[in-house]
Formats: sequence, structure tokens, C-alpha cells
Amino acid sequence: MRILVVGAGAIGGYFGGRLLEAGRDVTFLVRAKRAAQLAQTGLVIKSRLGEAALNAPPTVLADDLHAPYDLVLLSCKAYDLEAAINSFAPAVGPQTAILPLLNGMRHLDVLDRRFGAHRVLGGECVIAATLDDAGRVVHLNDTHLLAFGDRGSPASSRTDAIAAAMQAANFASRVSDDVVLEMWEKWVFLAALAGITCLMRASVGDIVAAGGAPLALALLEECRAVAASAGYAPRAAALEQARANLTAAGSTLTASMARDIERGARIEADHVLGDMFRRGSGMIDMDRSILRLAYTHAKAYEARLGNL
Repeated sequence: MRILVVGAGAIGGYFGGRLLEAGRDVTFLVRAKRAAQLAQTGLVIKSRLGEAALNAPPTVLADDLHAPYDLVLLSCKAYDLEAAINSFAPAVGPQTAILPLLNGMRHLDVLDRRFGAHRVLGGECVIAATLDDAGRVVHLNDTHLLAFGDRGSPASSRTDAIAAAMQAANFASRVSDDVVLEMWEKWVFLAALAGITCLMRASVGDIVAAGGAPLALALLEECRAVAASAGYAPRAAALEQARANLTAAGSTLTASMARDIERGARIEADHVLGDMFRRGSGMIDMDRSILRLAYTHAKAYEARLGNL
């Protein structure tokens, strides 16, 4: 199976690197600067679950991409989605499967319109990772799960083949029979986490210490109601875990969006918070909505960032 990993940042670098480490046929679609860096330093993964140093990982630039791949693993940020689609489009053939690992749901509509829904799998990853100043992938926690599946249908020979390719890699992977529900469950939690940690500019533990746990739970409830109205009500276990994570005393947990704001970087305000807000705009009490407040806060940050 020929695998094209779009991007070699924290997510693409981690999962693509683990596949390459396991001997899979992996090529990274990157920009010229990242290609030069990888050629010089290799792809380095720093993790408590096993470190890796992969010399001269295979890379390709968009202008040199001409043949189709069996699997496109899409790991870009939402604000780079359109550019990423244009760059990897020549790699999509009649039998290509596209596995996006973006948060939220809006990217599925974009990919479906461009390539057809039959080519686009559902997928999610559960991991905290970042790139350090040297371009190394730094794994920040003890979780590295990649779940995927055919949307609206049970496992197929296509997903079985992908699962087989991932089986020997140093990360947890599984085929999901209800991947869209799992994506919604992750999004509900992530939107609540991003909303509250960005709004407060603090970790979960600091928010709890300041008496803010009820605000976090109220935001989670708004997001849960949006998911339920779309037909994807989170299951009890997912909600219990989300509540526990959002109210854990002493927790250092923050959303990556909050970390991006702290370092003055671009954020996925529209994809993570805005799309959730728009889907619930007909049912949310605008005068009391914490989701609306969090989204407005994120958009104000983006406006300020654009004026710098």
C-alpha cells in the first residue's frame, strides 16, 4: 500500500513516521523548507512510548506529484485545507482512499464536494503532540490512537487493508463501525476544551481552582445539545469522560488552540468553534451562550492577529 502523508508536522510526522518506522511505503507531501529540514536532520520523534530517528524520510513537493496513491493521510490544519487539497489532488486516483484527521466535521463536506464521498473516510486521532524549534515531533502524553472507518457503512475490504497496514506500527489503531459518531464525540469535547481554555487563557486545573468548572460544564452541555440535534448525541461514557477531563483539579490540560494563541499563531476558530456555533444557532440562547462568547473571543484574536 502506497501511503501519502500530507504534511510532516506534529500529527502527520507522528503517525506517518510510525508507519515509516514499521516499514510501510510512506511518502510525505511537504513544502520545500520542510523537505530540506527533513533531508538534513531526518524525522525525529520524541516520545515516552518509543523514540525514533528516521534518516532521509521520503518526501515529495506538490509540483512533483503525478501518480495516484492508495491512501492519502490528511493531517493539515483546517485553515490550510483548501491549499492542501490542491496540492494532493494529483495523488487521488479511482481507488484512492482519503483519511482526514482534522477536528470537527466541516472538512468532510469540502472533501466530499471535491473528490466524492465514496473516497473520503471518517477519521480521528487522539494524541497531544507538537513540533519543537528543531522540527522534531514531540509527543506530549501517553495516548496515540488513530480510529477510522467507512462513513455510514460497516468495515470493508478497503478499511481492512488500511488496518493491516497500520497493525505493526507503534500506535494504537482500530476500525470504527460508527466513526461519524466518534468524530462528533471528540468534537463536542474539543470545542468545550478549546472554548474554555482559550476564553480563560488557563489550564483546566487553573480554571477549576478559580471556580470555573460550572462554566466549562455549561459549555460542554451547549456542544452536546448541538450534536444531539444533528442526530449524533454523545454516548454516556464519552460525556462522563469529557466532564471528568474538564473538571479535574490540578490538571495541566489545555487545548492546542489555547497554546497557539499563547504563541501568537493561527488558530482553527471557524472549524472548531464557529461551525459548532452555526449548527446550533437556531437553538442556542444567544444572550447566555458561552459557545458564542468563546467563538467571538477567538475571532477577535484572529482579527488582532491579522492587523499585526
